[in-house]
Amino acid sequence: MSTPGKVYLVPTVLSADALFSIPAYVTNVVQQLSVFYVENERTARRYLKALDRNINIDALQLLIMNENQPPDLALAKELLLEGKDIGILSEAGCPAIADPGHLIVQVAHSVNARVIPMIGPNSMLLALMGSGLNGQSFQFTGYLPIKPPERTKVIRDLEQESARKNQTQLFIETPYRNNQLLKDLLDNCKDYTRICVAADITAPTEYIKTKTVKEWKQQLPDLHKRPAIFLLLA
Repeated sequence: MSTPGKVYLVPTVLSADALFSIPAYVTNVVQQLSVFYVENERTARRYLKALDRNINIDALQLLIMNENQPPDLALAKELLLEGKDIGILSEAGCPAIADPGHLIVQVAHSVNARVIPMIGPNSMLLALMGSGLNGQSFQFTGYLPIKPPERTKVIRDLEQESARKNQTQLFIETPYRNNQLLKDLLDNCKDYTRICVAADITAPTEYIKTKTVKEWKQQLPDLHKRPAIFLLLA
């Protein structure tokens, strides 16, 4: 039986200006791959071309995986068993973190294919490093509920859990709802709970600030449509 193909978790930039944050070995690997699972074909093409303008984009097989179109797992299994290597590209940052890439990784493990996570920018770790909050114990919750009653409950629960465990809580929001999320945090958390807002990480407009709820209420940043991650420590 032939050796299955490998799955490469290919990091991408968090900002259009941040190609410097992608190690050179990523380009070397990408040049060898012809099959990619991607969240968005247009941005994937643009990114691959930015890594190496000599890549023949039209010769690549770009397979879609996003919340509206789950990845074709049967095809992934078939490709791997044929010995074909696969690249996974997230929309921003590291694949399989808060995106559907983990489903391809599960398939890889099921057929004993090698999985290779590659080094690149990850907003969670970069924000945690820059926050000054507890990096020894932390939890990533992903997206909070959209509707006010559920969201209020989750925010209060996360604050209580943070206080009980001395644990940093990390979460994200769709960029056009960032300002509302910050307002909801300030309305529902205690005055001395610390909140870090990290936006546009690795971009020239990078913004990382940690303040208490009470301090944030004095002056709010405009986070509308800026990729951001929020951290809380009670």
